[in-house]
Parts: sequence; C-alpha cells; structure tokens
Amino acid sequence: MENDKIWRFVIVPKVDHPWFVEVHRGAMKQARFLQEQAGNRIEVDYRPPARAGLDEQDSVLVQVAATEPCGIAVDPVVPITKLPAITAMREQGIPVVLFDSPSSDPAYCSVGNDFAEQGALAARRLIDLIGVTGEVAIMQGVPTAPNHRQRYQAQLDVLQRHPEITIVDGGADNDDIPTAKQQGTAVLASHPNLKGYLCCDASGPIGIAAAIREAGKVGKVIAIGMDGIEPILNEVKNGVLESSVATIPDMQGSMALLMLWQAFQGIRIPQTIDTGIDVITSDNVDEFLASHQD
Repeated sequence: MENDKIWRFVIVPKVDHPWFVEVHRGAMKQARFLQEQAGNRIEVDYRPPARAGLDEQDSVLVQVAATEPCGIAVDPVVPITKLPAITAMREQGIPVVLFDSPSSDPAYCSVGNDFAEQGALAARRLIDLIGVTGEVAIMQGVPTAPNHRQRYQAQLDVLQRHPEITIVDGGADNDDIPTAKQQGTAVLASHPNLKGYLCCDASGPIGIAAAIREAGKVGKVIAIGMDGIEPILNEVKNGVLESSVATIPDMQGSMALLMLWQAFQGIRIPQTIDTGIDVITSDNVDEFLASHQD
C-alpha cells in the first residue's frame, strides 16, 4: 500500500438478515477494488441492530457516529428525517448514503430500485396467474420502512382495481423470518380458500413458503416472493414460490460504498442510483443460484 491510513465505512441495516449479508458482501468487493486503485486501506464495518426498530437503529447510529467513520450507509426503518442520529451526523460532516430506501430528503443519495414498481410487478404477475377473483393476502415487512411501505401500497393499488378480489391482511413480519412463518401459518388456517400471497420484504417469502409447505398447499396458494437471496431462490426452484421480484443487494452494497468513498473525498454524488429489478422464475432460477456460488 502507498499509504497505511485506514478509511473506515460503516453499513447499518434494519436488522441482521441474509439479505443484508449480501449487501455487505457487495460493499466488501467494492472496497477491495477501491483499495487496489487508491492505495489506501479500506475497511467496511457491518453493524446491524438487534431488531428492526427506530430506537434500536438510532442507538447503533449514535454509537457508530461517535467512532468518526469516513461514511455511513443506512437502510432506515423510518423516513430518514425521523432518525435523530442522522441530523447529528450531518452536523459532524459524516457522509451518509441510503441503500434499499427512497430518500425523504434530497440531501441524501439513495441507492436502490423503484420500490413501488417492484411491488406492482409482483401483484400484476399474481393476477395474471390466478385471475381477478378470490382472496389474496399481503404480508407487510416493517410497516414504517419507506421501501416496504411503497411496495405494500403499490400492491394494494393493483389489487384494488379488481373489485372481485378480496384483500386479506397477511400480517407484518418486521423483517423476521420466524414471525413471517408464524403469521403465514395463521393466515392460511383462517382463510382456507386463499388463492394468492404477496409480501414486501425478504423475510416474508421465506416464512410464507414454509407455512405453505407445512399446510400442504403447494400449488394451491400461489405465492410471489420479494428479493433473490438463496433461501428464496431455493423456494422458487422447488416450486413453493411461483417466482420472486428481486432487488440486487450486492450491487446496492457496492454502489453505496462507492458513493460514500466519493463523498468522503468531496466529490459530488447523484441523488439517486437505480440498481434495477430482477424477475426470478423457474426458467432462470438456476442462473441466480449459480451466482451465489461465486
């Protein structure tokens, strides 16, 4: 290395989860590349809260800010303006980039995709498969999270255009897989005629798939997943999930780290970076699974 100075960046997700592990992996790849190019040692510190909640995330952000990192990437559980620690970081001059979330403040760069379109894609695909009648459940993720809320509202908007579809409260998993399974099991038991199941985060499809399998309703309840981490891909391959409408977490981590690196050097960065949406089906799931072996 030309210089032994360490540039340390921090990733603060909603909670520890396999999806965020993929974000971290992408950030680490970008850090290694930048380290080779810039000649500085670059560290990426992954600091998930114990659970997905405002107090928990804000507390982690306060702790992280006190260590004076070169920049922080955060996936907020509430709109960014409602996180007190973020205001303090701005006053400290610490660069902040959002990932997997829209920004309610144009001062912050947002790395992610069109969350409303992602939710709408899933709902439209489900309607194409089951028709425009019957019961459809939607499981929310973290209801206060901007990205989860946009997906949920978009799904509601699509379903509400069809008056013969009955929308069922599918629960809220709060980005927790066991909670998703528990609530999915309860919904399936209380709605024996359920035709479809939608969700808003990467915990929902894993829990819903487990509930469908245990209820013996594979192929009877058509579930569309959200995101493309390996457990979700396996459920698509096994036919428990019909498909999944996925973000690209490793790219989000990579681009968030790149934006922080540039911002730390005083380089102007864009307000929004769209990392795209993948639709994963039985036809292409093996390609996605292969990418996880890299």
